[in-house]
Amino acid sequence: MIDVEVIETSSLGDRSYLATDGEVAVVIDPQRDVDRILALAGRLEVRISHVLETHVHNDYVSGGLELARLTGAVYALSAEDDVGFDRTGLVDGEVLEASPRMRLRVLATPGHTFHHLSYVLEGPDGPQGVFTGGSLLYGTTGRTDLLGDEHADTLARAQHASARSLADALPDGAQVWPTHGFGSFCAASPASGDDSTLGHEKEVNPVLRLARDEFVRETLSGLGAYPAYYAHMSALNTAGPVPVDLRPPTTADPAELARRLRDGEWVVDLRHRKAYLDSHLAGTVSLGLDGPMATWLGWMVPHDAPITLLGEDRAQVAQAQRELVRIGVDHLVGAATGEPGELAGDHGRVESLPRAGFADLAVVLDGGARGGPAAR
Repeated sequence: MIDVEVIETSSLGDRSYLATDGEVAVVIDPQRDVDRILALAGRLEVRISHVLETHVHNDYVSGGLELARLTGAVYALSAEDDVGFDRTGLVDGEVLEASPRMRLRVLATPGHTFHHLSYVLEGPDGPQGVFTGGSLLYGTTGRTDLLGDEHADTLARAQHASARSLADALPDGAQVWPTHGFGSFCAASPASGDDSTLGHEKEVNPVLRLARDEFVRETLSGLGAYPAYYAHMSALNTAGPVPVDLRPPTTADPAELARRLRDGEWVVDLRHRKAYLDSHLAGTVSLGLDGPMATWLGWMVPHDAPITLLGEDRAQVAQAQRELVRIGVDHLVGAATGEPGELAGDHGRVESLPRAGFADLAVVLDGGARGGPAAR
């Protein structure tokens, strides 16, 4: 039996995987901070032989190239993807022999991207499951408009055919291991569940229940906006991401913070939003780590804009830095830790904001007749 370990990146709604026979491991769709994967492989005492990408990602910077460099593993993705680095190009039907007990069969599953691949994990007893990337997700599929609206219809039709080919090629008991769909904007609609099989997907997934044209209409009509930073991810992954740097940013003192705020730079408060309401350095933006901080920052902040992080302690700053490098925000101009009064010093001021509940919102919607915090 082959074990499949899940590496969650819940802040982006993605999963990476490490499949192992107890001695050799294969990694699929690794995030950029590969130290998590190296630590897992170390704990399991396994050697990483292959690092595989299902597609050139649009929602995060891949760690695949760096992981392969560090481990000496084979780095592989579609032969049709035009990339700026050496890799092994894969084609439909190819079989990768990771070990005598574990192999992966390559299936072309275009739809989320033109050259998308899925990987069927096979052990001594046959197919165990399939790594589907952004193709077949839990209760939905990957969206088809990330390469441009002009391709969305063509890719949606391809997505329908790809899902059907997976369902026909594998037994109902085969596990489905998608990369996206746990809150990721790469999903065409909200995904459901934490695990699934092909048999279950045949019962619940629209792509396997609807005729092609109906699926295409339903999918395209439900696509909403996606984060602005997606525009930069494919180019970074195609060029070959540089190694990640998680060294602490330069410390900014109160005078420097005041200058950056006067200059209109982004100074981001990482504390819980309720703490921000109670007290914060005037002019800062609240993007707390209690929410999808990296997604919202990447959506709102212009690419390559100078960013300074404020946290309660160094651990908060380090966590935020790790999340930001996953979307290509590498160069923070500084960071500071402490209470708002300490960060203000003699150069800034501390503010607070009133709180409002749903009852206060109802008052506002009703014309503010009853007063209350939200109506003032």
